[in-house]
Amino acid sequence: MDFATAPSPNPSSLASADRPYHTTTNPYPHDFNPNAGIMSLLPNLIKSDNRFDDEAASWDLNPFVRKSSQQALATILSHYPQLQRYRDGQADSSEGLDLLEIGCGTGLLSFLIAPYAKHLTAVDTSHGMITTLKQKLASASHTGTTNIFPVCVDLKDPDDPALRQNPQDIVPKFDLVVSHLVLHHVPDLVGMLSTMHGCLKEGGSVCLTDYEDFGPEARKFHPESKMQGVERHGIKRTWMEEQMRGAGFEGVMVEVGWVMEKDIEGGEVGRFPFLVCQGRRGSGS
Repeated sequence: MDFATAPSPNPSSLASADRPYHTTTNPYPHDFNPNAGIMSLLPNLIKSDNRFDDEAASWDLNPFVRKSSQQALATILSHYPQLQRYRDGQADSSEGLDLLEIGCGTGLLSFLIAPYAKHLTAVDTSHGMITTLKQKLASASHTGTTNIFPVCVDLKDPDDPALRQNPQDIVPKFDLVVSHLVLHHVPDLVGMLSTMHGCLKEGGSVCLTDYEDFGPEARKFHPESKMQGVERHGIKRTWMEEQMRGAGFEGVMVEVGWVMEKDIEGGEVGRFPFLVCQGRRGSGS
């Protein structure tokens, strides 16, 4: 399946977080927690060595994470217009895409993109994050969302049986693999890229978004108290292109998609470019 690709954005036209390159309506008011109503179901979330388990119940309170997820959705839709056609009812079910989201967290991007997909398999290594996602799926506010399949797995094998929704099914392959703000947390990113490639159908694509390693200032993206699980301070553009090609991707393109302002330590505001990393699995690969 070949994907239509939108023209590359002009980096000089990228704007600040107040006037982002891609704009979408934020479904969450600034002070609204999408997990409200399920917090009482998670009072005894077990503390662990994984800070993402510990932060799962309050993860959606972070307005920067919510806003960047909106930006990621807008970017994905701009590059894969068939998602919008499916959402608008302009394509039949056979044209709907099967998506795999790596590092789904509590499902911020998952719930945004699910209406545009035929099916979404959402995986994360954090039990706390997946528990929160499952609770959200069971809550009244998300009863209409039936095409998200959450899986807690450290996905290293594209044929991992955990990806099967039913035991009798074969391990699925996907039209599109997405991730947002995940790559800088992955210890073996080269291995993960190979796994993503193996998860795709022939002609399928990846669209991965994360902040750029633009130099020493990129370290300020995370406060020093939250460096646990941070494997690299953003993604180096040329390095990422090389690694994606080495993993077997064709048509590799890594470019700045948008820029966001973020409060950083010291009472300052930093500007962080986000990279959009795309590639496809060729026929016979």
